[in-house]
Amino acid sequence: MATPTVGRDRIPHPPAVAIDLATVMRTVGDPLRLDIVRLLADGRERPCSELSEALDLPASTASYHLRLLREAGVTRTRAVGVHRLIGLRRDDLEERFPGLLDVLTR
Repeated sequence: MATPTVGRDRIPHPPAVAIDLATVMRTVGDPLRLDIVRLLADGRERPCSELSEALDLPASTASYHLRLLREAGVTRTRAVGVHRLIGLRRDDLEERFPGLLDVLTR
C-alpha cells in the first residue's frame, strides 16, 4: 500500500490511487458520516466547528468521524492557521469511482 501523502500542513491523506471502494463504502455507510458528506456536497470547505454545530455533535465526536472520512480518502483537511477546513475530494473520487458522490449525495 502506498504511503499517505503529508503536505506542509502535516495532515496525512491517502494518495488518490490508494482510495479503495470498499473502504469508502464502509466509511460512508455510517449515517452520521453520510450526513457529513452531504453537507460538504456543495463544494464549500467548512471548518470542523461548523460541521460539529450543524450536526449537533461534541467536537471530539465530530473529529473522530472527520478523521475516518479523511483516512478513507473521502475528504481533504487543510490547515489554515489554527483552523482546519474540510472539503470533499470530489475530483479524486470522481476519477476513481465515477458517479459515486452523486449517488451518495442524492
